[in-house]
Amino acid sequence: MKRIFLFVLDSCGCGAMPDAERFGDAGVNTLRSCALSGKLNIPNLRKAGLGNIDGLDFLEPVEKPAGAYGKLAESSMGKDTTIGHWEIAGVVSPEPLPTYPEGFPEEVLAPFRAATGRGILANAPWSGTEVIARYGDEHVKTGDLIVYTSADSVFQIAAHEDVVPPEQLYEYCRIARAQLQGKHGVGRVIARPFVGTSGNYKRTANRHDFSLEPPKQTLLDAVKAAGLDSIGVGKIYDIFAGRGTTEHVYNRSNADGMAHAMDYVNRDFRGLCFVNLVDFDMLYGHRRDIEGYVRALNEFDAWLPGFLEKLGDEDLVMITADHGCDPGYTATTDHTREYVPLLVLGKNVKSVNLGVRTGFQHIAATIAELLAVELDTPGESFVEEIL
Repeated sequence: MKRIFLFVLDSCGCGAMPDAERFGDAGVNTLRSCALSGKLNIPNLRKAGLGNIDGLDFLEPVEKPAGAYGKLAESSMGKDTTIGHWEIAGVVSPEPLPTYPEGFPEEVLAPFRAATGRGILANAPWSGTEVIARYGDEHVKTGDLIVYTSADSVFQIAAHEDVVPPEQLYEYCRIARAQLQGKHGVGRVIARPFVGTSGNYKRTANRHDFSLEPPKQTLLDAVKAAGLDSIGVGKIYDIFAGRGTTEHVYNRSNADGMAHAMDYVNRDFRGLCFVNLVDFDMLYGHRRDIEGYVRALNEFDAWLPGFLEKLGDEDLVMITADHGCDPGYTATTDHTREYVPLLVLGKNVKSVNLGVRTGFQHIAATIAELLAVELDTPGESFVEEIL
């Protein structure tokens, strides 16, 4: 194959994994919650085989799907963006990244305060919108940074753009990233800029993630090392700590990310284009906004045929997710431990049921074989089944 387009519909899970209860997520299913709204209209994803995946018959199976289809259980011990993407790229994380349900200890906060010269507000798990509503006024008055976490392995810093300009906030995040290593090596340090006035604060699109470096070679590293193009769209560059991409572009929205993907499909390159569409998770999953999630799925579905018609004989598309974030699950606002769907499309892809497999890393092994690059991964390629 010449070009592989890998789309991650961030958080678009398809049902609770067997160990979901251990993560506090019994009975979750992101796609089912969307389907129950009665407003889900995804004929093109259904045509690709989404409803034919085991357990997804509520999406109405089609007689002969256009491509290969199946679902994957996560091998890594987590349900967050970082290790989900790492696993998609071939790296399994048997140990969970550190989380802080009681907030960060003083041994973490003291050196951060000393290095930034600023105080700290919040220091607990919070919803991103709620924490700026609660602490925004005090932050604006004092200049202290709003530091918070979630159920994920994240150290998040929120600051008003008029108090701490984004570039300064990014520098504070770099400081935190350098300090948070070893036993406190959180998956991501996240800049969360916001604007507005008291009672009307709003997060901006200037979010920036500073990820822990993957512990070993990833698919992106392998593609780049082989002299091929390794293109990151959206959060990909940040998730892999800048490693393994030959070029990257950020998204300001799903629509922006889809526009970038269309730009690349119209361009001649050889290698991988890895696309993350984060609105599903950030704007709708965490906010438990079922209608918004459904609208985003409908928009991607409507966009997809125009993209597919641009594919050549040596092109292939994979569509998957990195975890769940069930918008209908009200026990928490966090990610949910779910299987993820996998659809494979292209002019030379067979209509075949890939079944249920353990490990997102099989995606990496398959892409590595398709692009003829060397990758050390526990994943097993399914190339022979799909072509």
